[in-house]
Amino acid sequence: MSSAAAAATTKSIIHVAGYSGCGFYRRAASVVASLSLLFPHRLQLVQHEFNNRDEFREWLIHGTNFRDKVSSSRGNLRASAHSSSPFCWTSSSADPSNVNADSVLEFIGGCDDTLDWCRKFAQPPPPAAISASNNVATMVPDGHIPSHSYDYDLIILGGGSGGLAASKEAAKFGAKVAVLDYVKPSPAGSKWGLGGTCVNVGCIPKKLMHHAALLNTNHIHDQPHYGIGVTPESIEQNYGMTQDNTPPTHSWEMLKQNVQNHIRGLNFKYRVDLREKEVTYLNLLGKFVDAHTIETVDKKGNVDKVTFSRCIIAVGGRPTPLNCEGGELAISSDDIFSLDRDPGKVLCVGASYISLECAGFLRGIGKDVTVAVRSILLRGFDRECAKLIGEHMKDEGIVFREEVVPTKLEKVGEKIKVTFSNGESDEYDTVLAAIGRSGDTSKLGLENVGIAANPKNSKISAKFEQTSVPNIYVIGDVMDGCPELTPVAIHAGKALSRRLFGGSNQAMDYRNICTTVFTPLEYGTVGYSEDDAIAEFGEESVTVYHKYFIPLEWSISPSRGTHQGFCKAVVNKHTDRVLGLHYLGPNAGEVLQGFGTAMKLGCKFEDITETVGIHPTTAEEFTTLSITKESGEDAAASGC
Repeated sequence: MSSAAAAATTKSIIHVAGYSGCGFYRRAASVVASLSLLFPHRLQLVQHEFNNRDEFREWLIHGTNFRDKVSSSRGNLRASAHSSSPFCWTSSSADPSNVNADSVLEFIGGCDDTLDWCRKFAQPPPPAAISASNNVATMVPDGHIPSHSYDYDLIILGGGSGGLAASKEAAKFGAKVAVLDYVKPSPAGSKWGLGGTCVNVGCIPKKLMHHAALLNTNHIHDQPHYGIGVTPESIEQNYGMTQDNTPPTHSWEMLKQNVQNHIRGLNFKYRVDLREKEVTYLNLLGKFVDAHTIETVDKKGNVDKVTFSRCIIAVGGRPTPLNCEGGELAISSDDIFSLDRDPGKVLCVGASYISLECAGFLRGIGKDVTVAVRSILLRGFDRECAKLIGEHMKDEGIVFREEVVPTKLEKVGEKIKVTFSNGESDEYDTVLAAIGRSGDTSKLGLENVGIAANPKNSKISAKFEQTSVPNIYVIGDVMDGCPELTPVAIHAGKALSRRLFGGSNQAMDYRNICTTVFTPLEYGTVGYSEDDAIAEFGEESVTVYHKYFIPLEWSISPSRGTHQGFCKAVVNKHTDRVLGLHYLGPNAGEVLQGFGTAMKLGCKFEDITETVGIHPTTAEEFTTLSITKESGEDAAASGC
């Protein structure tokens, strides 16, 4: 911990030594004296004033040689090169007559260094530096008593990531818990097991298929240039040079089968996990009758009722259907990962991250892919990064139809003919609609308990995950305003169960949450986008450090020559606090995860640039950022 940081909790004793005729000495001593008057319980000044420069230097360098003694104590090596007035340090002793190098805690430096120390001392910590444990949830009493007569202490509607996490956390505190989970088939008929969207039709299959695309791309563009699969004959044929591989054959059926086998294994594991944690799993569809009763229906249509003291709604969301003539011919992300035929030529409708991720992995395994974009790519994300992603995807061979929407889908033999709003048309084997998601609440019977869902997205409003009905709570994607991210639902579910049954009052912290978009050029981000930061703090208060770079692993692959990585830090000019970090390049999720912790702790830009990078990695590009946008300098990396 630096002495400035320590000053927030303990009294700092600053010694300032110099000679009376030195203006820098007088200035440093004056500033420290002023702060000690303002903060007498946190700061004390001890002055050592010499009559002239020679007396000062005799004490510092020649006679007592105090400088070298300080340099050899506690690693204050910088002190050995300091020969001017003032000479400033923090100490454990406030005795001006007993100047002992052993009591030195930290060598500060000269006048400018001391003023910098004082600025840091006086600056309040940024809000993000406040521990999440101080984020207290003030909740309305929900009437729960341990001696209630209901069937369960807690019923959770939905067996996705958030619901499962909440159920197991509550059971850990001795609550009697049941999870109701029943997957309604998608309009195209797709079904899946326990685990929710992420496991079955979201993060897990998406990442596996994205990895398949990366492997295919690496085979074509990278492997031969690393000598893999290269024969003497091919070298001779290519005049001593290596060439990209021709695209290999790909089996959609094999990929789909292996992905689905992995998912089924997870489905089984989750059921076993619930049983081991003594959580009751009910494969039933639930609907509210009143604030303590749910009507259940099984797959055979048998109706029953179950009662509860508390309930958590964790039903997540479902894809918004395509609203045009023939829209039922389109599939969604609920269907693509288990599609029982090769997708062939694909149209992805929408510019959301789901649409672009699907377009990316489908193109990566060799499919002919078009994306229909109504307005902009990746709404809600950084505009500059979204633009770079779009350019990269075009380079990968993905076709973008911009400023259009489908107006009609019709079956033409085995194909689907799509007519667009600009009058143009084309035929596709598969149309995938990814235009948004809505809360899966239409059949929950919310009207029976007086909860009104948002008519725009069917999601439920809540404060500290508590709805307008005190004993009914909501977490995850179905909560209005909640980031649609699996780890968010898991953390919120655990935090809520700890409050309900574990005596905690800690609220979920929704600030500075990392996320990654698994497009062909992966995008990791945390905090404000550049545009949002300017809107929030004003353009005069925001500076952006940025850099383009070529990842080392791409550097010997000729066809990667047009591809670059990119990173930028959005920083508050006045406080140096990092407002947002953005990264485009390989392994984006792995790169950004640690920065998420730094952001939650209120890191400053100096903290990042003073961190020694791991070389050679793409993550270290953040630690070498130095060029601002406003400077107009070339932001291309210049090597080691």
